[in-house]
Amino acid sequence: MKFGVVVFPGSNCDQDVIDALRHTTEQEVVRLWHKDHDLQNCDFIVLPGGFSYGDYLRSGAIARFSPIMQEVVKFANSGGYVWGICNGFQILTEAGLLPGALLRNNSQKFICQNVYITPENTDLLPTSLLEPGKAYKIPIAHGEGRFHADADTLKQLQDNGQIMFRYCDANGKVTEDTNCNGSANNIAGISNAGKNVFGMMPHPERAVDPELNNTDGRLMFEALLQTVKA
Repeated sequence: MKFGVVVFPGSNCDQDVIDALRHTTEQEVVRLWHKDHDLQNCDFIVLPGGFSYGDYLRSGAIARFSPIMQEVVKFANSGGYVWGICNGFQILTEAGLLPGALLRNNSQKFICQNVYITPENTDLLPTSLLEPGKAYKIPIAHGEGRFHADADTLKQLQDNGQIMFRYCDANGKVTEDTNCNGSANNIAGISNAGKNVFGMMPHPERAVDPELNNTDGRLMFEALLQTVKA
């Protein structure tokens, strides 16, 4: 299996994702520069976190028009797997590959801390090895992470099993108090209707190394090998 990690000007989590993929899957991982038009026959594409184009205009709005995104959109629309983390999630919504939008946090402040998330559906690729109802401690680092969608879209996400994660407490309980950024319905991650494109604001790649005293994100990466065949 071959993974491709897209790098934009301003990406700052690309190496973290590359290291996490190599460490957990032991598969080939290549960098895909934003000006490229070639996905290099990758089986799985990851859009990492960071501040693509300095978050000018709106987070992900400029990166969405990078040449590589033309290929990512084609790849996703043909059934290829794509995972956007933090800024990558923002880019996927801007590109129309995921519904909704990521708005400024309710606090109007950048938040960098550990939070707990719980899988809403474990039949989605990144959640397939996770335990339903369990809380996983995953770091966040964003200023525009508040997921927003209209009522019809939120209902569709719920009805179609497209909600991947919700913010919760250490016991897996989803409450208003555990909603760190004000996201609609505590949503921390979603998929598209085809369930081959995924987006989440927390950073699982920062929770795979025992030296960081947190490996709660490891199963999300290991699951990729359980579900996707090269």
